Amino acid sequence: MNMLIGKPYPLGSTVTDDGVNFALFSAHATAVELCLFDTKGNETARFELPESTNQVWHGMIENGGNELIYGYRVHGPYAPSSGHRFNPNKLLLDPYAKQWVGDFIPDDSHFGFDVEDKSEDLSFSTSDNAAFMPKCKVLDQRQLVKPTRPIERPLSSNIIYELHVKGFTMLHPQLNETVKGKFAGLATPEIINYIKKLGINCVELMPIQAFVNEPFLDKKKLTNYWGYNSLGFFAPHPAYLAKDDVAEFQQLVECFHQADIEVVLDVVYNHTAEGNHLGQTLSFRGIDNHSYYRLHPNDKRFYINDTGCGNTLNITHPRVLQMVMDSLRYWVEVMGVDGFRFDLASCLGREEYGFDPRSGFFDALMQDPVLSQVKLIAEPWDIGPGGYQLGNYPIGWSEWNDRYRDTIKRFWKGDSGLLAEFARRFHGSGDIFEHSGRTPSSTVNFISSHDGFTLRDLVSYEQRNNLQNGEDNRDGHQENYSRNYGVEGDTTKQAIIDLRERQCRNMLSTLLLSQGVPMLLAGDECGRTQKGNNNAYCQDNEINWFNWQAPEFNQKLFEFSQQLIALRLRFSLLCHKNYIHKSEDIETPGLFWFNRHGELMSNAVWSEAQTRTLSVILVGDLEESQDPLDDSGVKAPATRQALLLMLNADSESKQFVLPSLPNLTEWDCLLATDTDYVHTAVPSLYKCTLINQSLMLFHAHFKGVHYE
Repeated sequence: MNMLIGKPYPLGSTVTDDGVNFALFSAHATAVELCLFDTKGNETARFELPESTNQVWHGMIENGGNELIYGYRVHGPYAPSSGHRFNPNKLLLDPYAKQWVGDFIPDDSHFGFDVEDKSEDLSFSTSDNAAFMPKCKVLDQRQLVKPTRPIERPLSSNIIYELHVKGFTMLHPQLNETVKGKFAGLATPEIINYIKKLGINCVELMPIQAFVNEPFLDKKKLTNYWGYNSLGFFAPHPAYLAKDDVAEFQQLVECFHQADIEVVLDVVYNHTAEGNHLGQTLSFRGIDNHSYYRLHPNDKRFYINDTGCGNTLNITHPRVLQMVMDSLRYWVEVMGVDGFRFDLASCLGREEYGFDPRSGFFDALMQDPVLSQVKLIAEPWDIGPGGYQLGNYPIGWSEWNDRYRDTIKRFWKGDSGLLAEFARRFHGSGDIFEHSGRTPSSTVNFISSHDGFTLRDLVSYEQRNNLQNGEDNRDGHQENYSRNYGVEGDTTKQAIIDLRERQCRNMLSTLLLSQGVPMLLAGDECGRTQKGNNNAYCQDNEINWFNWQAPEFNQKLFEFSQQLIALRLRFSLLCHKNYIHKSEDIETPGLFWFNRHGELMSNAVWSEAQTRTLSVILVGDLEESQDPLDDSGVKAPATRQALLLMLNADSESKQFVLPSLPNLTEWDCLLATDTDYVHTAVPSLYKCTLINQSLMLFHAHFKGVHYE
């Protein structure tokens, strides 16, 4: 093999007609060595990249084919106090690697310093880690099939389903053992048909970009199950591949698209798996620590830790920003995904002076002809200064709304003084998002997510049960706004079981009937439990795995969830593209709030701290009737849609009056969370009783309008 000069672009390894080009950015390196390996991990050749152009080291292996296996050794100063941690004894992963081969094996040789040295200077380590590192595999992207894209669907019409690739498939009784926990398992008809049957049209996959375990978890014999510890931003996580072929992920996306289900990736560009100043040297740290990470200005041994994970990627550096943009574009253009949810996204928008919705990252996305067209969802906070930025993201972005989450949980828990706050969240949180042209799809509403109690645990536990995490139950959220209704954990008392299940139906109903974009945690539709663990990030076992078989699977709750989702998809009222503004005229489209006596809400009632009952009517856009004359020959009124939702979060039964609308003939009950309720159609001004902690949804029938 001959090493030629090659080209500085594109970064990474690129197969051409002449060979394989290698390009690696490092502003402070003095030399870069390319190491080649055989399939058993033995080094077979080593070349020094012959040229550096604009801080990109590059070279081409003449006539080199695809599937070469490689890694880098980067030379330069080892001066932690100046921000430099070069160590050529460490084999490093290419940040642009499209596939990893081999396993990451925990070993002290991964540390760039002598772990036995307790001094502040962190003496240079001479141990070699190559035997314990995965390697990078050259892929010929020209041979990958270009993905097809489904019919583009506005986010306002999405119902998002957050799931974990491994956890969702491991216990499925009909899957072959070879595909359980893999992309191939998720792509099977058994899995896709379940998601489709539920009514979901968008899945959000928890991190699938290549990640490794943290050393402290290795010592406790635990794993980073969630995957928020990324290291390879272009490579699918190797453990999720049933075969040694990244096309398996492409096929997964294609299968979902054929079922008209979109795929959104949860991505982690705020930090890497290399940890803090005492962490391992695996890639970025050894390639150019000073450029890739945000370092403490007074002592560059230390990292700015706005993530709580030990380090923060320096997105303000143009080459780091380029890497993130190239990675995102790769997952869209090559892998075919429909969008991204950005973990701790405030880190990405933070300039030297603080968070800025016009930061370089946001501007780069906005102008990008590919990425500006996909779905962009932010987790709008981090632990850095000014990190909580709910509502402050640019137009075109959506945000996880924790204000919605906490308000809905507290309302149904029975907390006082929440009527007005509940109404604002139900209405799409316009007080937070309605500015600069933003719409209700800016808020992603959720009750539960991977982080916290599942829905079932939310009504079963008041205390977290995280002892298995090995942190003496100190980890996880301290305030979950949960109730156990008399017994902590599982119970055989039927009255408690009935109330818990009704509360699950109440919160699911509120989620699917609210303005904004609903997100459902996988398993909440069937009562999945984590046995009270509200921070199960390190539990790669039955605590996290989806249990598909009875008695864990609550079939009645699944059917109720199906009904709810079908109702949301049926009524365009429930997913308005624009905010509904208050109208004084009940005959016009709008959203109207009533007390339980059927009267429009007054300021006095809104402020009643102990009132836990509320009704809301959604009136849809007026359209011309297709049948202009009724049976009497008189012009029929314009068709309209109207929904009435009555909520009783009180611990006692309450009587409600169904409000009246012009030309209304009757209210038809579509849904009730009281399982003893008997379906019937009732006239306006009719009185009905809602039992404690329950709700009812009605559809209006108007005079002269035919309803199927």
